Amino acid sequence: MEHLSQSPTDPAFVQDPYPFYDRARAGGDLFWWEDYGLPSATSHRAVTALLKDRRLGREVPPEAATQVPERLRPFYDIDDFSMLDMEPPRHTRLRGLVLRAFTSRRIAALGPEIAALAEGLIDAFPSGDFDLLTAYCQPIPVLVIARLLGVPDSAAPDLLRWSNAMVAMYQARRSEAIEAAACAAATDFGAFLRDVIAHRRRTPGDDLLTQLIAAEEAGEKLSTEELIGTCVLLLNAGHEATVHGLGNAVPILLAHGRPEITDACVEELLRLDPPLHIFDRWVYEDAELFGHSFRRGDRINLILGAANRDPAAYPDPHRFDPDRQGPTHTSFGAGIHFCVGAPLARLEMRTGLERLMARCSDLTVTRPPTYGDTYHFHGYEALTVRV
Repeated sequence: MEHLSQSPTDPAFVQDPYPFYDRARAGGDLFWWEDYGLPSATSHRAVTALLKDRRLGREVPPEAATQVPERLRPFYDIDDFSMLDMEPPRHTRLRGLVLRAFTSRRIAALGPEIAALAEGLIDAFPSGDFDLLTAYCQPIPVLVIARLLGVPDSAAPDLLRWSNAMVAMYQARRSEAIEAAACAAATDFGAFLRDVIAHRRRTPGDDLLTQLIAAEEAGEKLSTEELIGTCVLLLNAGHEATVHGLGNAVPILLAHGRPEITDACVEELLRLDPPLHIFDRWVYEDAELFGHSFRRGDRINLILGAANRDPAAYPDPHRFDPDRQGPTHTSFGAGIHFCVGAPLARLEMRTGLERLMARCSDLTVTRPPTYGDTYHFHGYEALTVRV
């Protein structure tokens, strides 16, 4: 296994990680990333297989677990109830209950509301230069999740602020200041949701949170802690991915003649420049995987951004092809942890991009956008445009 060094906060890497991925992938399915001290998978075949391999998972094995410092307890009191970091049987039960409420019919019914939301945001675009992220890409997913949960639109700024602070815990630039901000946000977010849940238990509504409260499987319902963890996950994961999915897509579309926004086009945009680049896994049993011997308690990085540009899976992988046919990209993961919000993210992206391109025929990017120092995420700091 080749050993390579590359700081994930190096400015050049943050702006364009793909040359490093190409170099790493050229040495085989796996390489040792010195800066993480971990083996890392780069090929599409390896990343896809390892995402689905049940000998690996998200939950930390007991022997590899470390004591959470008391100062970080507020964050992990919520994170510990996220199904993202659970394995069966806990994961099976929780995901099953969530899917009873988060149905494809409920998501599909949001189409007209998302379109109306997009139209209203476009109507409010200012004259002159403005940031499309804050004016359009951020409000869509945050307001949709807020409305799904039965939370008033006026809470959206707080939801966004709490989400940004908590998501920063998964970035390579994590620091004590980021940890303190995430814990403060977790405390405020948890208290807010606890009040909303209590109200919904007394006064059910026509919203996802009411459905989550009512969801039951084998006589079991979601506890308040599980409801809070699920709501936080839906907002944090949905917000971060969709904001940057939309933002990353716009310059690509404008640079390639505004192709029709089809399902295939949306998938190609998510493949070419995904908002999340790394997902890790813990090893649960000794195994030989892609030429490397793993032991229980080992950890491995799965580099989604590298898998999505593997030339063995996608001819001319750095080229945008809105009609591309090929294997499923890895941007939503795979296996039992495949993103539960993927259908909603796809609907928001297709609807948001359709309305933007249809309404803003003279939309132009007026300042070259730069990616934020947020790796493992990958999205612009701002997207300055003019209509």
